[in-house]
Amino acid sequence: MPAKSKAQQKAAGAALSAKRGETKKSDLKGASKSMVDSMTEQQLEDFASTKRKGKPEHASKS
Repeated sequence: MPAKSKAQQKAAGAALSAKRGETKKSDLKGASKSMVDSMTEQQLEDFASTKRKGKPEHASKS
């Protein structure tokens, strides 16, 4: 499932980094903090690898 916004993609990248042990979990903020525990590494990879072109900065709340 691809990310729907640039913010989602960035949060997934931060969570993926923490899940892999490249950064500390305690350094995470906001959505990435919950993503690291609730998503698998593969799901985070899918979100983080989404192309940014044409994506809004934030997803609409609908």
